[in-house]
This record gives sequence, C-alpha cells and structure tokens, in this order.
Amino acid sequence: MARNSRLRLVRPRALATARRAVTTRRNRPAPRPPEGTPPRAELAREARTVLANAVRIARWAAVDRGAGISPATDAEAVATEEMAAAALDLTPEQVRAGWDRARLAGLVELHGHTARPGWRLQAWDRDDSAVLRGWVALFDAWSLVHPAPEDVAPSAVAEVVEAVPQVLSLLQLSAGPVLVPALLDLLRQRVEELREERCEVPLQGAATDAAPADPGTDGLSALLDWALEGLAAVGALTLDEGTEGTQGTGDAGGTGGSHVGQATLTPLGNWAVWVKLEQICVAAQSPEGNIEQSAEDMLRGCARLTPGPARDEYRAWLAARTLSSAVTELLAVARGEDALLRGLAFEALRVVGAPAEAEVRAAAEEPSLRPYALLWLAEYDGADPDDAQDVLTREEATWLWVDTAAAVADHGESTLLVRHLDSAVQGTVPALLDEVRAVGHPRTVQVLVALAAAHPDPALAKAVRRAAFQVHTGGS
Repeated sequence: MARNSRLRLVRPRALATARRAVTTRRNRPAPRPPEGTPPRAELAREARTVLANAVRIARWAAVDRGAGISPATDAEAVATEEMAAAALDLTPEQVRAGWDRARLAGLVELHGHTARPGWRLQAWDRDDSAVLRGWVALFDAWSLVHPAPEDVAPSAVAEVVEAVPQVLSLLQLSAGPVLVPALLDLLRQRVEELREERCEVPLQGAATDAAPADPGTDGLSALLDWALEGLAAVGALTLDEGTEGTQGTGDAGGTGGSHVGQATLTPLGNWAVWVKLEQICVAAQSPEGNIEQSAEDMLRGCARLTPGPARDEYRAWLAARTLSSAVTELLAVARGEDALLRGLAFEALRVVGAPAEAEVRAAAEEPSLRPYALLWLAEYDGADPDDAQDVLTREEATWLWVDTAAAVADHGESTLLVRHLDSAVQGTVPALLDEVRAVGHPRTVQVLVALAAAHPDPALAKAVRRAAFQVHTGGS
C-alpha cells in the first residue's frame, strides 16, 4: 500500500467504542450507609479477622510451598492437611475449613491440581476493597461453609436459602437482637409464599383428592438453626443461647426446640445486608421500562443509554428474575449474531457478579464468547478494566476488535468505525489486516468493506478493500 499509516497503541475499550454516549452521563450520588456503620477500614479489619486462618492456609498452599500443589486424591488431601496443620499449628479440621473458605473467598485459584494465589490474596494487606469483596463472596456462600443437615430434603434446604434474605432484612431493620421465634415466624411465612408462587393451577376436571398433601413447614426450626449457625460461621451475626421463655420454638412434629435464643448482626453483617438492600432499592427503579422485556429487548433498550443508567436497568431486570435463568438468557443473547448485544450481555453479567462465575467460565470455552468471558473473569478477580486486556492473546484481541467493529458497522456511524482503527493492538494497518484475515471472524468481510467505504484515505481504503476481497475469495 502507498501509505504505511501508523496506529496509536491504545488499550481498546470495546463497548465504549460500540456504544457512543448520546446524552450527558447522569451521576447518582453514592448512598450513605446507616448512621453508626463503622468506616470501611474498620470493616476490613473485621473481615481480615474472620478470614485470618483462610489467608494463612492460602499463603501456605499457594505461595510458601512454591509448587502450590492442590491434593488430587483423598489420601493426598489427608497428608496435605496434616502437613499444613503441623506447619501452621492448626488442627486438620481447621485446615480443612480454612481451605474451603480460601477457595470461596477467591484467595486461591485452582488450575488443575495447582493452587495459585488469587488477586485478592496478593492485595490482602494493602487493599481494603479486595478484603471486603473477598468477605462478601464468603458471606454469599454461607450455605456451603456450614453443611446442611443430611436428613433434610434438598428442596427444603433450597427454600430456606432463598428465604434467608428476608430473615437478614429483619435483623438489619431491627438494629439489635431478635428472638428466634420472630425469625422462625418470618421464615415460615416466606417459605409458604415461595411454595404458593410455585403452585400451578390444577387442570379443570382433575381429581383433587389425588393431589399430594402439602409438605408443610415442619422442621423449619432445625433449618433456621442451621442457617443462623452458617451465617455466624462467616462472621455475619452473633448468637446467644436460649434462655427460659425462648426455647421450645420447634415446629410440631419437628426435632425439638432451638438452642439459639436470639441473633444479632455484627457490624460487618449489618453493612453487607445494607449494601444488598440498597442494590435491591436501586434495582426497583426502572425508568426506561425494560423490566418486563426479554433479555434481548432489554439490551436493545439499554444500547442508547450511558453506562450508569444502563446498569440501573440491568439491576431492575435482574431483580425481577431468578439469577440462574437470567444468566442463561443473557448468555443465549451473547451467542447471537448481534455483536453489540454480545458486549452488552457481558456488561449485564458484570452486574450479576459471583453467581454468574461458573457459567462465564464455561462460556470461555466457546470461541465467539471467549474474549468477553476472559475480560469478565479478569475484572471479577479484581483486575483494573484498563489492564484486563492483558489476559487476551494477540489472536483473541484481534477477534474482539473485529467483533466490536461489526457492532459499530451495524449500529454506529462511519466516523466511529474509522476511529476504531486506533484501538487495534497492531502497530500498522498492514499488520492489522494480516491478523484480521487470519483470525477467521465470520463478519470479517463485512467489517473490512464497511471500513473501506468509511475511511477518507484512498490508499488505505484500497488496501482494506483488497483484504476484504482476499478473505471473500479465500486468497492470501
């Protein structure tokens, strides 16, 4: 080509390029926590105390041992627990519990049977935000920290887990100790509501006497004890043993009275519940009216919004659905042909956070979703968005460049497509065209044709058209 135009090496902001703001960004003032909430530094100190053993075990397993091997068999696990117990002056049970917490809090990452320090572990001593995010991840996983009773049906356990946020809300609003009977009444009411929501209208003419009897809410007292103990185990609340007048709260036919008399949120637990309640309040606001739409229609409605209002819409839409179904629906949209919606779907998944991690990791195995999934995972692990691009290979970055260009070509202006050249990781246009041809994106030809038509430089436009023709005909 006649002119070897240089490209500025800037970090690509895929979605910012694909969706140009058309209005002035509206900033929502940060909500203030309730009066009496300790400063973040104090909350972080409390979280460090809760996770102290987990941090020690994570450093021993992923840093001090060098190789950082995670046990592959039960025999290796027992041997490793004994080694850790001797090295850290802990019992094997404490080692086992601390290792589980380290994994749930994101302090270690497992790659096969190799344990590596997670980003939060590396930032543990200097970054209060990393500490609080790690503790919140543990708080969200309380039901995994404290195993449920083995003789209880999994469906009953799932109901209680789903109902616990209401129990926590009562504790937070009460701003002090709450007796177990009051918590049990609320739990029973919420479980009954959940069962009513799942009930289907019987078919007309169907025999009602054949319907199974309602399972009732017997045994909820034991499950409430389990939930409270699990939340106490992660440092979210404290428990006081029952006294005269507070025992004997078990359900009729249950396993007996509760040994817990009252529960009180810790400052850390109170802060976490407030944060989640604030998120729900924000989510309830859907000024654009997308809450009833499908994922695809909701994302299309958010395409013209600036990032802040768009996130409010995502939260409102997610609050009206179960997270598992919402994540599935968003990933289904991401697998479609519209590249703009693909990027927006992963922005919505960033709002979902931890509950989406497993499915996003699985999506990283799909070529069309891999760059988006890797960026999501990097930011989820704490990487700065400006540095997250470093996790992509050159080929993955090029594929993402083409996919973003396709979004711009479909939804943006020609001048924006020309400016998109500046976000390429390649240093020159010839290098970019060589790698774009090799990456095999299904929209390569259309992107190059649109770029050639939009670019004001005749020589560069000619080279881009030639590259489009070569890709179309299978030439080199």
